[in-house]
Amino acid sequence: MENIKTPAKLLKEKLTADSKNAGLRLSDTEIDKAFDFCEGYKAFLDAGKTEREAAQYAVALAEKNGFIPFEPGKKYQAGDKVYSVNRGKAVILAVIGSEPIEKGVKLSVAHIDSPRLDLKPNPLYEDAELALCKTHYYGGIKKYQWAALPLSLHGVIVKANGETVSVRIGEEENDPVFCVTDLLPHLAGDQMKRTLQEGIRGEELNIMVGSMPFKDDAESELVKLNILRILHEKYGIVESDFLSAELEAVPAQKARDIGFDRGMIGAYGQDDRVCAYTALKATMDCISPRTTVVTVLTDKEEIGSDGNTGLNSAYFKYFIADLAAPYGVPARTVLSNTRCLSADVNAAFDPTFPEVHEKKNASFVNKGIVVTKYTGARGKSGTSDASAEFMGYVRRMLDREHIVWQTGELGKVDQGGGGTVAVYLAALNIDVIDVGVPVLSMHAPFELTGKLDVYMAYRAFLAFYSE
Repeated sequence: MENIKTPAKLLKEKLTADSKNAGLRLSDTEIDKAFDFCEGYKAFLDAGKTEREAAQYAVALAEKNGFIPFEPGKKYQAGDKVYSVNRGKAVILAVIGSEPIEKGVKLSVAHIDSPRLDLKPNPLYEDAELALCKTHYYGGIKKYQWAALPLSLHGVIVKANGETVSVRIGEEENDPVFCVTDLLPHLAGDQMKRTLQEGIRGEELNIMVGSMPFKDDAESELVKLNILRILHEKYGIVESDFLSAELEAVPAQKARDIGFDRGMIGAYGQDDRVCAYTALKATMDCISPRTTVVTVLTDKEEIGSDGNTGLNSAYFKYFIADLAAPYGVPARTVLSNTRCLSADVNAAFDPTFPEVHEKKNASFVNKGIVVTKYTGARGKSGTSDASAEFMGYVRRMLDREHIVWQTGELGKVDQGGGGTVAVYLAALNIDVIDVGVPVLSMHAPFELTGKLDVYMAYRAFLAFYSE
């Protein structure tokens, strides 16, 4: 009797959306593929903890897969694969399609920057015979989450003579790590009266970097001097070289499987490197596309996409103009006929904090990639709000390829909200919609994603490029 489908059950199957967990909808073979795919993703997370490192990883993978540097003014043939790097922090990759460029491109844009602690221009100081570095946090963070946490230091230092030195300390087993200290509970009575937002203040995000003095009683600040000695011996730098440095403190832990079933990934920087990696891999696996494929891995999204490596600058428009110019096609023609998946994450429903979500329109872990028609805040401010026609196009594509997907808003109306690069792409007259992976603990030093969702993101980008 249990297998008999009643008229109501048949009608329900016909008229209502399938919202089952992807673990119930996918075969064991497909689930195994998802878990295998995520091993490469975890390696990417560990290798690319900053925008520079993620860009380097993308270029190395692209070159391994036959991509060559893009040459403006050159006519490319169908199947050619090219890449362009903007100042070491943003990458554009393209696979030339068989259709004329004036018909537009299939575009995906993800960002490879993440919230972090940046060292100030004059960071190093000594107090109480301890050496510390001052920081300025980057992006939206809960500051208290960054205290009493092992940190690694990544970036570049440009010396006075113009030489560039790369820094990556705290990732290897025998490397030292760094941290922001916090008060013990026994002495934190006043601190614990602060609001959660003020529990750790911006100017208290000072990183501990040393405690051993240089052995010389004749000078002051001997701990700071000893740190400068170590840095000079290792990198050949002096204190003033901090003025021309970009040094980022990020969590030192590796990407790990989460749960007894290993169904999730925990790691720093999954917003938005989860979409960057899945789009990047889809680009590598896209063979002989009909429409030219363009993937952009951009910088500065977490602080408004400003700066010449952020998508609010002109570097992407210039690339499209250079790509189209040899064929006598205006860039505006290409852009106006382009379809784009703005590849960015959404907030997964957290059962511990259900009050911030409107459950019928929230996204969930392991229910597939999230299609977000609009972002913004309070009256959809700051969003592009995709058209019904483009939403319909994306629906048909995902369903046709049997990709598990869902929709989601970023919290309840008037609860908060956020934005993505979609608004800047829409301003170029591009049809664009946000598509990405649901994330728990977003913007925390340790974020969580579901492996099945990660794999569905890859499949979605590949289907978009290949159709």
